[in-house]
Amino acid sequence: MLPLRVLVVDDHRLFRQGLIGLMKTRKDLVEVIGEAASGREAIRLTGQLKPDVVLMDVSMPDGDGIEATAYIRANFPESAVVILTASESDEDLYRAVQLGASGYLLKNLDAEQLFEALTSVERGEAAVTRETASRLLKCVAKRSVEPDQGEEILTEREIAVLCLVATGASNQEIADRLNISVNTVKSHIRNILDKLQLENRTQAANYAMKRGLVSRLKEERSPMRIFAASVGD
Repeated sequence: MLPLRVLVVDDHRLFRQGLIGLMKTRKDLVEVIGEAASGREAIRLTGQLKPDVVLMDVSMPDGDGIEATAYIRANFPESAVVILTASESDEDLYRAVQLGASGYLLKNLDAEQLFEALTSVERGEAAVTRETASRLLKCVAKRSVEPDQGEEILTEREIAVLCLVATGASNQEIADRLNISVNTVKSHIRNILDKLQLENRTQAANYAMKRGLVSRLKEERSPMRIFAASVGD
């Protein structure tokens, strides 16, 4: 497996250099192919270098990281964006995910958490810690959600899988929680993406969060019954 090609974006040179030095210790996982100090520069280098992952700060001069994320996801969809920031703002978190970021990490995480998050992105999973996933769900629950008919085409089990995807759970964690096989989880996720006309699990997580499915599931569908159900393949 080839290492992930990473573009590091942060306006603080010392932090960039430290982060690049750290990632050089795991050349089996990541390869830093460039660095940028602003959102505008990040967009230009993403177009030139086509990184697998852009590690993006939020508050920067000459185009902030959230705006740059929106542009990159719209114009270079093959490049995932993971926010790496000191900002604990719920608004920044919500906007980043809404605009297509594949993850949101705080700079106080440790090295192994960072490498684990990047590996998650490579697997097509969301790069968030459990704490951040919980914050995001609470943030979404506070927002008004417009009615949507999309989830009505999903089965009860598919909605349960979708909600667990939204919390950042891996396929194995979903399988363990629902007492089904990993292959069955993958099948459910393919069906969810097909029915909702989505491209990946990050979009599926965004869908569930924006529509308040997790909170509504708790209120209306008795998730303990769904999650604890022992249903065969």
